[in-house]
Amino acid sequence: MQEYSFGHRHLLGIEGLTPDDINHVLDVADGYVDMNRQAEKKNAELRGRTLINCFFENSTRTRTSFEVAGKRLGADVINMAVQASSMRKGETLIDTAMTLNAMHPDVLVVRHPESGAVQLLSEKVDCAVINAGDGSHEHPTQALLDALTIRRRKHRLGGLTVAICGDVLHSRVARSNIALLTVMGARVRVVAPRTLLPTAIERLGVEVFHDMEAGLKDVDIVMMLRLQIERMHGSFVPSTREYFHFFGLDYDKLKRAKPDALIMHPGPMNRGVEIGSEVADDIDRSLIRHQVEMGVAVRMACLQILTRDISNRPPLQ
Repeated sequence: MQEYSFGHRHLLGIEGLTPDDINHVLDVADGYVDMNRQAEKKNAELRGRTLINCFFENSTRTRTSFEVAGKRLGADVINMAVQASSMRKGETLIDTAMTLNAMHPDVLVVRHPESGAVQLLSEKVDCAVINAGDGSHEHPTQALLDALTIRRRKHRLGGLTVAICGDVLHSRVARSNIALLTVMGARVRVVAPRTLLPTAIERLGVEVFHDMEAGLKDVDIVMMLRLQIERMHGSFVPSTREYFHFFGLDYDKLKRAKPDALIMHPGPMNRGVEIGSEVADDIDRSLIRHQVEMGVAVRMACLQILTRDISNRPPLQ
């Protein structure tokens, strides 16, 4: 069988990936799920490679997931504490990129609070760059792990109806998931108050609902989003209590979905704000813990795929 050629130097977003690209990442990740469930969880595929986690924004879940992924593949993993770095002394992002590039890493995993910053950094380094979230723009590995979670449970992506509910306006997870699910043939709905939706979001090929009961009618997947208070400047919701009443997921609202509808959340969760604890912890319907497990496997797949042909890439001039 001919080996699939991924054809991308970096993973900066879902936009630009074909269905074949996405299926390739998910297929490779499937194999790592099985490996991660064994007693021996390590191999040497990335032995001799160096991975730097460069997080300009705090993230326990994503950074730890990439760290575990890199170490299970045998890479040397370095976590860069940006809060203590030269960025605090006035160094620009480009200067930081040039400094990192001089260390000859093989992969940089970057999270940054500004949209487009990871793209800029990727243009200044020789190695592969993975976007671990930039501003409100994209979070591609989250969408890929969500897709793997759904595919393993529903055995497909095409033809499913997925409702993405909550703070879509500030959510890079929502943007990446919309891009992935629509290109894979799923039907996507966004459900949120008008204040938490981007202008003209219909152009992304989604259906828009401002009522949870109508938006959840007959859906296969309910994907809840965290209220990102830290990105809000002004009042977007009257109160968290009122928000939960109208847009928080509980069993009464979930009754509108299909009887076998599954529940997802990218984390971290605000229990009692966007999701009730009894729904989040439903052992039969909640996939939230599975998403965390799939995250390690997907990030292993991304690291393996992007470093496979790295020796054939010309350095920057």
